[in-house]
Amino acid sequence: MILIIRERATPEELEEILKEWGVFIKIAVDIEREILAGGSQKHYECEQELLKDGSKQRDIWGADWNPYTQKIFFESIINIRPSQNNRNMEIQSPDIREKVAQITLRLLGGL
Repeated sequence: MILIIRERATPEELEEILKEWGVFIKIAVDIEREILAGGSQKHYECEQELLKDGSKQRDIWGADWNPYTQKIFFESIINIRPSQNNRNMEIQSPDIREKVAQITLRLLGGL
């Protein structure tokens, strides 16, 4: 089940979005609205939920979150965007990586 997380996730929400993979969560983070969607098998499914919710594609970046180690992995096919100077799956911009990390930690960190 994909959930859009707008405020700090509850333990129940975290448990729900962990069901798909068990050890990590595929997330799509809207760096402008400072929200994220998680809990699907693929990043683009999370991205689609954010788009339906009013996000703009240029603001959404994919990552994986491991709640056990509190680590973020900044790779996703949805990150391949030559028009935004990101030519591979890993987020290249240090500023965008930092925003994704801050939002993820604020909404999912420490749980």
